[in-house]
Amino acid sequence: MPIYEYYCPECDAKFDLLRRISQVDELGECPDCQHMAERVLSAFSCRTKTAAGKTAPVAGTSSACGSCASTSCSSCS
Repeated sequence: MPIYEYYCPECDAKFDLLRRISQVDELGECPDCQHMAERVLSAFSCRTKTAAGKTAPVAGTSSACGSCASTSCSSCS
């Protein structure tokens, strides 16, 4: 089952729910305030091989590391 991301405008919470694909369009209950929240578009990262055989982020996507804004993992220590 996929994990979907939700945003609750009532309490400004972001949360994930493990749902069946058949439930993709259903609202999710906020675990903080119990109001119904809509699913939001998830951010993701895509990587591809360069001509030199190294991996690099696909243009327009985030880095492979969720903890930094760098587009190159070689800059992480």
